[in-house]
Amino acid sequence: MKNLRTNILICGGGIVGLTIAMELVNSGYRDITIIEKEETVGQHASGRNSGVLHAGIYYSPDSLKAKFCLQGNLLMKQYCREKGIRVFESGKVIVAQNAEEAATLKELYDRAVKNGARVDLIDENRLREIEPNTKSHGMALYSHDTAVVDPMEILHSLIDTITASKGVTISWSTSFAGLAGSNVARTSKGTIAFEKFINTAGAYCDKVAHAFGVGHEYKLIPFKGIYRKLRKEKAEMVRGNIYPVPNIRNPFLGIHFTKKVNGDVYIGPTAIPALGRENYGIVSGMDFEAFDILAREAALFFTNRKFRDVALAEPRKYVFKYFFDDAKRLVNQLEPSDVVSSNKVGIRPQLVDWKRKELVMDFLVIEDGASIHVLNAISPAFTSSMHFAKYIVQKYVSKQHQFE
Repeated sequence: MKNLRTNILICGGGIVGLTIAMELVNSGYRDITIIEKEETVGQHASGRNSGVLHAGIYYSPDSLKAKFCLQGNLLMKQYCREKGIRVFESGKVIVAQNAEEAATLKELYDRAVKNGARVDLIDENRLREIEPNTKSHGMALYSHDTAVVDPMEILHSLIDTITASKGVTISWSTSFAGLAGSNVARTSKGTIAFEKFINTAGAYCDKVAHAFGVGHEYKLIPFKGIYRKLRKEKAEMVRGNIYPVPNIRNPFLGIHFTKKVNGDVYIGPTAIPALGRENYGIVSGMDFEAFDILAREAALFFTNRKFRDVALAEPRKYVFKYFFDDAKRLVNQLEPSDVVSSNKVGIRPQLVDWKRKELVMDFLVIEDGASIHVLNAISPAFTSSMHFAKYIVQKYVSKQHQFE
């Protein structure tokens, strides 16, 4: 590929880019090119997430997350049924540990009802029927529609679907390198002229947007999510998903238990401020940008109490004792020997409004001329992706501004 021309150029081959491509094909568009810097799919957030299909509980009713999450959940399940992809209809309990959390749980219930989610506030007797090993302060919230999938199965199926349409070409190992003029992208393999550009670059979405002169008021802070597992013989201790009551002023859900479609039970993730967009290890994935990220984190530490609380509490969870203690709050029976290490780790590319020094809580879409930039596509972006894709295509590509 040297000097290519395409109708629609999508930068980023994760879940958001792939579902937008599928929606474009379903809407009659052709000559779509996806560029992806990795040589294969699912190397970052789309393939490293928990696989939980959320059900619209946590999000402010006026937010894009609230509008897209539940419908995205239903569309993803429908897609899986049509393609024969495994879905574990597990449900989820969110358990209160004290009176303060019980009050927050009621607020979550109200949000969920406004968002159209099927939820119940349940007592300890009902909780024990659903998750016998869970403990609470007399109250829990039960989500009927939460489910679990294998993200990689969905990603590979989407690739098969869109490439079979003959309307989409995916160029792997192709990095975006900037602009070479009006409506011409520079890549590591040459230039691509386009009519429409859609930025779904995930952890690099801000850098791509900045190349277009868009979103300079936003900076990115990566957070590292590490997981552990229950020993195989202990997996029966958890039937589905057990979550704590989160601090709803922060976008993190806390360490929780998730039973996967293969029966394994993962515990996590953490939300540790990281020093690289791909800083999956202790030092691996750190590059020259680490100093800039550290400076951003230091600035937030001194100006944003919510970030400071996370920065003080989360790094200690590298130590097993603190990780274990956090998990043990949710269940009656759990011994240190029940928990083993895992190679599962992800990065949450969290956008920050730098003028306000506040974490951006919602998805963000910015249109500028021929370019559309999907920013802050963090959880529940995987769940929301199919409905989110409809929104992007209908509102920003087809210009149907009445999209609901």
